[in-house]
Amino acid sequence: MLLFLSVPQPRPPGARTRAGAARAARRQRRQRLRLQRLRRLRGMLLGLRGRPGAGSRQRGRMALCGQAAGAASLPSELIVHIFSFLPAPDRLRASASCSHWRECLFYPALWPQLRICLRVSPAEQPRLEFLMRKCGWFVRELRVEFAAENYLSGGGGPGDGGGADPGTGGEEVEALQLSTRWLEVLRTYLELVLCVLVSIRNNRNLQKFSLFGDISILQQQGNLSNTYLSKVDPDGKKIKQIQQLFEEILSNSRQLKWLSCGFMLEIVTPTSLSSLSNSIANTMEHLSLLDNNIPGNSTLITAVELERFVNLRSLALDFCDFTAEMARVLTDNNHVPLQRLSLLVHNVSVMHKSLDNMPNDEHWKALSRKSTSLRVYIMAFDIKSEDMLKILKPSIPLERIHFDSYITCVSGAIVDLISRQYDKFLTHFILMNDVIDTSGFPDLSDNRNEDPLVLLAWRCTKLSLLAIHGYTVWAHNLIAIARLRGSDLKVLEVTEESIDFDQGELADQDVDPVHNLIEQVSLGLGQPWHAVMDIESLSVFTEPNRHFYREMQSFSEDI
Repeated sequence: MLLFLSVPQPRPPGARTRAGAARAARRQRRQRLRLQRLRRLRGMLLGLRGRPGAGSRQRGRMALCGQAAGAASLPSELIVHIFSFLPAPDRLRASASCSHWRECLFYPALWPQLRICLRVSPAEQPRLEFLMRKCGWFVRELRVEFAAENYLSGGGGPGDGGGADPGTGGEEVEALQLSTRWLEVLRTYLELVLCVLVSIRNNRNLQKFSLFGDISILQQQGNLSNTYLSKVDPDGKKIKQIQQLFEEILSNSRQLKWLSCGFMLEIVTPTSLSSLSNSIANTMEHLSLLDNNIPGNSTLITAVELERFVNLRSLALDFCDFTAEMARVLTDNNHVPLQRLSLLVHNVSVMHKSLDNMPNDEHWKALSRKSTSLRVYIMAFDIKSEDMLKILKPSIPLERIHFDSYITCVSGAIVDLISRQYDKFLTHFILMNDVIDTSGFPDLSDNRNEDPLVLLAWRCTKLSLLAIHGYTVWAHNLIAIARLRGSDLKVLEVTEESIDFDQGELADQDVDPVHNLIEQVSLGLGQPWHAVMDIESLSVFTEPNRHFYREMQSFSEDI
């Protein structure tokens, strides 16, 4: 028997195996195909340009399926891919090319989120209806803001007959014009809200849903909104329809993780959250229910209802609704640690609801032990100093606080208390005052050895934002604040009318006090600085509700 043995010969350097040769061949084949696709795409794009002087032979080579190449000849997938690189305004302009491109504009992958800011105007309705009809059934994140400030300014805006003529009616004419604008605003508001809710009622892909209605600012004048609302919707059918649609959206949701409703007139009721299934409530990560117009002792959520939201990581409520029982629920072992808590303290709520049920210091200690990363954001509207002393418990991990005053000013004692109790956490401090006082702005440093604002900058080493209007800020104290915090103080906004100078600074003829202030503060901060010359440019002053709502959103998202 013969036996043949095959002795493997060593491969010369650089020789390829069969598998390597096959891989190289496949790679070359893919490169050729890719080159062919690029050439084909180039030919189609050249056809789109419609170059003058091109012969019939060239046009024939660029033909696609027997027709001349053009905008309508591009595959839908390619158009959608091109659109994905464009911002929303450019997508809309590009969709005007032809009907085929317009059909590709509202491909679901291009609109995973939709953020709309609407002026409450009849002109907005057809555009909103078109957009919601196209995107409402598939959008995953929807954020809508309604604003009525353009209607309620002294002049301009649809339905505004101009300023009242003092000689032809005075205050009565002005009141009549305001009444007319009010009715138009509320009527349009209801129609716009209905448009949004109807379009998403069957959207089961919705994951984040946020509504904000700036129209509730007008309720500071009392129950005017309810009075006018009864004229616009006398039998309450539209309000009831809106409430039913909102509950239907909650009951139909299958992926909802984020629910936020702020200052929306007559949408959320104390029974709305019961429409959520247990499975959705158990997986909800953010819940925000802000409405300072709920009458009496009614609340939008109870401690019993909160027990279902075991996965909640951020929460925003009216302070009077956040009770000691709620704090106990959030410390239960079956709840994940809460990381962000935003609380709105409004004088309307404090007047109609009691502060007796609020968490005490032991409850706050338990919450902080449950979650070491818990941070709190408080906004206070016209709250008396004695009430703030009750609210500001030492163990609150307070990171941001915003005071907005129309009647009651913040005292220096409150500022001093905040700087002593929350020096380890505080990063944002906003102090706004719109009280009309002919005697001048209040001085927080009166009868004190040290200015409370300077002590705040000294003690709170994490302070990164300080905004002040309507309180006297002495120039030398402002310089001290800038030097104490330096470049860590990213935002220092002080209105020009709030700054005052010592007589000694004004008497020095060799130095311009304003120029010296700007120079010294800029040096302290390590960046150019100027006082805010126009208070109307500060949204935190002109639109406090909207500012708080947007800050609350970003505060909750920053986990």
